[in-house]
Amino acid sequence: MERLGLVGLPNAGKSAVFNALTGMDVPVAPHPFSTTETTVGIARVPDPRVERLAEMSHSKKVVHATVEVTDIAALVKGANTGEGLGNRFLGSLREADALVFVLRAFDDPNVPGESDPTEALATLELELVMADLESVTSRRERQRKAVKGDPALAGEVAALERAEAVLGDGTPLYRSGLSDDDRRLLAPAFLLTNKPALVVLNLGEDDVERATELAAKFGDDALAVCAQLEMEASRLDPDERAELLEGLGLGEGVVPRVAAAAYHLLGRRTFLTTGEDESRAWTFRAGASAPECAGVIHSDLQRGFIKAEVVGWEELLEIGSWAKAKEAGRLRVEGKEYVVQDGDVLEIRFNV
Repeated sequence: MERLGLVGLPNAGKSAVFNALTGMDVPVAPHPFSTTETTVGIARVPDPRVERLAEMSHSKKVVHATVEVTDIAALVKGANTGEGLGNRFLGSLREADALVFVLRAFDDPNVPGESDPTEALATLELELVMADLESVTSRRERQRKAVKGDPALAGEVAALERAEAVLGDGTPLYRSGLSDDDRRLLAPAFLLTNKPALVVLNLGEDDVERATELAAKFGDDALAVCAQLEMEASRLDPDERAELLEGLGLGEGVVPRVAAAAYHLLGRRTFLTTGEDESRAWTFRAGASAPECAGVIHSDLQRGFIKAEVVGWEELLEIGSWAKAKEAGRLRVEGKEYVVQDGDVLEIRFNV
């Protein structure tokens, strides 16, 4: 399961985004530090493909992909040196696969806090950079001593030295020119800015129609949402939620948009399985082979992999059933070298 860590300044709307994503009810109040504990929730990723396959197969159960979301206390300037509450919780983000910066982009005299998203992002990035710099400096010293007894650590030491130079200039590692090999060598340090980062602008209700325009200023992957409206919508049943989101011009809502952006950043894709018992969406690493995807279902399937029967989800729906696709010879038989594609429907043959 992919893990997303939410980061924001006080009153940025971070907990409202968390509630919208997970359907939970973390307290939201117009004063700093309404969040004082780390909260972890699960967001279901809506996928109409699996719903349609379940309808075709008359599945008893439908299982969507999910992402884990972590909400921590807000960060403030000087968090890495002990200011505010956020520095106590930075460790909760080190296990995250990607960071989500929630930036306030609305003015409200009744809600204190930074309302310039560019300034907010600069503050947040600096705090994470300073926290990483401390970690890198400490680890580099330890590994320099250890390399005398274990020369294999020389590569990591060199990568730490390069990372230290980047961080010392105030640059997050995700914006640096560090190679993929360096990033891999830095993985044991669990650095915050060595993770992919996604920007979510929290808009006022009056700016919803300008969401795409405002988000574009922060890059192709940035999103703009109205966290308050999204949170209210998340508390409704699915039909009412869809009607409200459509009526407000919010499209499909925040969950699939954040999930899709995070999947893109992390290089994740989805394959599907379907049958009478269950239709399910499974997440896998882009470029993974059929046996690796079989292992996502269960390690025995990867260990005893023989072949995969494969068909695209749209083609399968057009044919009408797995049995009909098989009779018509529309199922492709793929071996261990096959690279699974997003939207493939698989049935694994194995023997252990």
